[in-house]
Amino acid sequence: MSATKTAVDQATAKKALSVSAGVIEEVTKALAKRCSVNGKVSVDKMDENQLVQYQIAWLTSEQKIAEKFIEYAWDASRGTGDLEQEMAVVFAAETVNHVRSEISSRPSEYGIKASDLVSKIYNDEINQFLENAMAIQNYNEIADKIVAKGHFGAYGLDDDHEMFRETFKKFAEDVVMPHAEHVHRHDDIIPEDIIGGLKDMGCFGLCIPESYGGIQPNDRPDNLSMLVVTEELSRGGLGIAGSLITRPEIMSKALLKGGTQAQKDKWLPLLASGERMAGIMVTEPNYGSDVAGVSVTAKPVNGGWVINGVKTWCTFAGYANLLLILCRTESDPSLKHKGLSILLAEKPSFTGHEFTYTQPEGGKIEGKAIGTIGYRGMHSFEVSFDNYFVPAENLLGGEEGRGKGFYFQMEGFAGGRIQTAARAHGVMQAALEAALRYAQERAVFQKPIYEYNLTKYKIARMAVILQASRQFANHVANLLDDHKGQMEATLIKFYASKVAEWVTREAMQIHGGMGYAEEYAVSRYFVDARVFSIFEGAEEVMALRVIAKSLMDQYAAG
Repeated sequence: MSATKTAVDQATAKKALSVSAGVIEEVTKALAKRCSVNGKVSVDKMDENQLVQYQIAWLTSEQKIAEKFIEYAWDASRGTGDLEQEMAVVFAAETVNHVRSEISSRPSEYGIKASDLVSKIYNDEINQFLENAMAIQNYNEIADKIVAKGHFGAYGLDDDHEMFRETFKKFAEDVVMPHAEHVHRHDDIIPEDIIGGLKDMGCFGLCIPESYGGIQPNDRPDNLSMLVVTEELSRGGLGIAGSLITRPEIMSKALLKGGTQAQKDKWLPLLASGERMAGIMVTEPNYGSDVAGVSVTAKPVNGGWVINGVKTWCTFAGYANLLLILCRTESDPSLKHKGLSILLAEKPSFTGHEFTYTQPEGGKIEGKAIGTIGYRGMHSFEVSFDNYFVPAENLLGGEEGRGKGFYFQMEGFAGGRIQTAARAHGVMQAALEAALRYAQERAVFQKPIYEYNLTKYKIARMAVILQASRQFANHVANLLDDHKGQMEATLIKFYASKVAEWVTREAMQIHGGMGYAEEYAVSRYFVDARVFSIFEGAEEVMALRVIAKSLMDQYAAG
């Protein structure tokens, strides 16, 4: 017998979430105590408790997203109503259920007594809330309202940002989408009409202040515009449009954080106009998320520096004509990340999968694209440097910036992480639209597969997860505008990347056998989504070294 649907109740949902928040706090404190030595979190102790850390990071992500989703859904100024409220309550219930089911599976590992857990989160009030909120009828109703309203939930944007969204949505549909399948299937390059169109629209100056030729207000960052544009371009085609503004955004933020005035005056207008296309070079064959281990060297010579070594996973490195290179300028290995600096290196722009350039001074740079299952168009390269010369004035921050490259780089990474979340949202949106469209068109046993209960459940849950994630990303954008939210940016990148795999997988499954065929774009969404949990910080590193550690640091001293 199925549960009876009850009225949407914000207060009950918030009360249940406060209980799950308390449980998460308790187990996080227990973990912090277990992983601390002399009042500080020990990395060695952390490594002994990785599974619990990972799960706490995941549960915390869901918890924080659920809390913000409830706030958004009842904010009438955001254009929300009954659909968004039902979605938020369902997500809250699923979150509470996930918290209690995960922790109850191994309570001693989480440092909590099973009897205490039962009394706190398995009581009659919580049980009744979950039964009512997760009633199958609720999912059916959400799916039917989506069909009736013609959308998956209000974006909740102000007029200016909604205009941005509509403008770039049209560009994505008119210019990007017609190329997306061809580039993916043939591993081709990005068409010039996409790059040229984005230049004309000022897209590469989204994160650059107006005083430097960009379109960001001088008095305050506007990370939400960047998110909105990134999502719509990713909906059109991840590999040929969705990531194009990430590299200039990372480079411009590093310049704004640490560049000399002369460097800002020179490079920011060129990035904003698209005259200089950016490439970011951080990862190395032996050092990915462990940035402090970077081994590519830059040694001082007369008039500048020469770079030697190999970088990998350098997206857009062929077409880019301005490279941000994180390299080791100090020979003392004990300095670790404090021995790193950033150099800005120019090179000609190349199309295709390989390039070689020899400088007049004799220095050489070579690159070869790495074959990938998805995320095609921009291409990620392995790049080698052989005495590649960079002028002294291109040391970011000048001599004052020497040894500070890691910190300048991190300024750009937070924006890059919420951009990854936005890219995931764009791919999920495209997959969800395709799944609903196919479910309404495809008949099985004399009726559209949408009419079946399981399909409605999938559509509803996909939409709920997407909308919850999107709204939290928008919240993080506002935090970053106030120079806060570094951990939250990592959290939403971690969450959105994981759920994008599930959403695109379910969209593919709804297509049945045709989902596995290249005839439908949903197979591209599926393989594209897989990259999110890997680039801009692997999910394990995000969970263990950033989210869990940040949470434990709050309690370690106690």
